[in-house]
Amino acid sequence: MFNKNLKILRKTKGFTQAELAERLNVVRQTISKWEDGLSVPDADMLVKIAEIFEISVDDLLGVELHDQNDIAEELASIKEQLEIKNRRSHCIWKTLAIVIGAVIAVNILLFITVMTSFVKVVPDQQSVVADSGMREKK
Repeated sequence: MFNKNLKILRKTKGFTQAELAERLNVVRQTISKWEDGLSVPDADMLVKIAEIFEISVDDLLGVELHDQNDIAEELASIKEQLEIKNRRSHCIWKTLAIVIGAVIAVNILLFITVMTSFVKVVPDQQSVVADSGMREKK
């Protein structure tokens, strides 16, 4: 919810990601990660963001919070969800890399097998051709 709220608020105020980043003393990529839901700011940064947009942290997060402990708990929950998402993504990429590696290995083995068979066949054919040529000369 935070990522969507941040993007909407930023656009409503007419800020670019770079302008908001400058106001918060972070790099533009940090704002991008927040808006994409790839990371979340810490509690102090949430307060700064809320001040810039002149709203409460509750509204920024999109939940009703009553004190700093609630904010910390909500951030911990968001962070945990992001970690789960990142672990799944990592697992998918790892599996994909293993499958691609296995396909490449099988193709290499097949290529070596075919080339080895071809090399064994070619010398036999050459000797047959050479033997038949010698017989014709006699």
